[in-house]
Amino acid sequence: MVDQNDLLIPERAVGIVGYGAYVPRFRLPASEVSRVWTGGNAGLPIKEKSVPGPDEDVATMSVEAARNALSRAGIAPTDIRAVWVGSESHPYAVKPTSTIVAEAIGAVPNTQAADWEFACKAGTEAIVAAMGLVGSGMADYALAIGMDTAQGRPGDALEYTAGAGGAAYIIGPAEEAMAVIEASYSFVTDTPDFWRRAYQKYPEHGNRFTGEPAYFKHIHQAGSALMEATNTTPEDYKFVVVHQPNTKFPQRAAAKLGFQPEQVKTGLLVPEIGNTYSGAAIIGLSAILDEAEPGDRILLVSFGSGAGSDAMALRVTENILTRRDKAPKTQDYVSRRTEIDYATYARYRGKLVMK
Repeated sequence: MVDQNDLLIPERAVGIVGYGAYVPRFRLPASEVSRVWTGGNAGLPIKEKSVPGPDEDVATMSVEAARNALSRAGIAPTDIRAVWVGSESHPYAVKPTSTIVAEAIGAVPNTQAADWEFACKAGTEAIVAAMGLVGSGMADYALAIGMDTAQGRPGDALEYTAGAGGAAYIIGPAEEAMAVIEASYSFVTDTPDFWRRAYQKYPEHGNRFTGEPAYFKHIHQAGSALMEATNTTPEDYKFVVVHQPNTKFPQRAAAKLGFQPEQVKTGLLVPEIGNTYSGAAIIGLSAILDEAEPGDRILLVSFGSGAGSDAMALRVTENILTRRDKAPKTQDYVSRRTEIDYATYARYRGKLVMK
């Protein structure tokens, strides 16, 4: 049983004043993975996935998304008082991604910077922290990013769906927001469904733990608790977006929360770009904001292995109409594509190690 005391509601109302997505151009068809590892006999969970180019990583992609967010926000980079990057594929083990991004967008030196980790919910984790910083009055604007590259052991099931991309959000005062964040709720447990130890190149997954008691339990608990505490129902929301590791899980999770298929927008991205990990839920949100109308309410529920979920209730404002066209839409990045074969993918992702 939860009530308003369990919600995260900042004293100062806050919202999304700028947002931007980024997805790499290159696409690896799932049929290519099947051709190499099963002779073409494997089932294909998605159509294709996005793959970073040889000159792209979490830092470069985060910069692109952040610049799009700044274009929509219409603020100076030096107004940003925190730059936070959530990812499970930071380019350096010891050296922050956040300082690279802050320098590239011109937010230095008078800003706070840090990297965040919590598997696939590192992006929403950074957003919740930004809500606290801005909501407390310590800052007017904070930048939160969720971004990842394609990770997956060769031949593993993850190699079919582990894509690349993400989104950036500038959190600021509610009166400037394109979408006000009305409330947030987080639900976490120690559930070992997915992990990667130090010095291991690829993550491992706990098989039977992946769906239940990890993904479905946490998304349902977080989403239902938020609605209970805010006295809302699925009928009060125009859209719902949940973490999207594949095409089936989001539909099932949303239905379990009581949403109808037409409210579920996660399927916009997964079949064509795959699971973007830390950016998975929030890049889905960016696609929704690209088409939402003032007054629409959105329920966002992320999921991070290990395990936890962040749920947020958002309300779109009139500001969306004049600002969302000031940067490329998410679908613009999804639609541009250059198909590559498995050999090119292996070269781009460093799958071939010479000893």
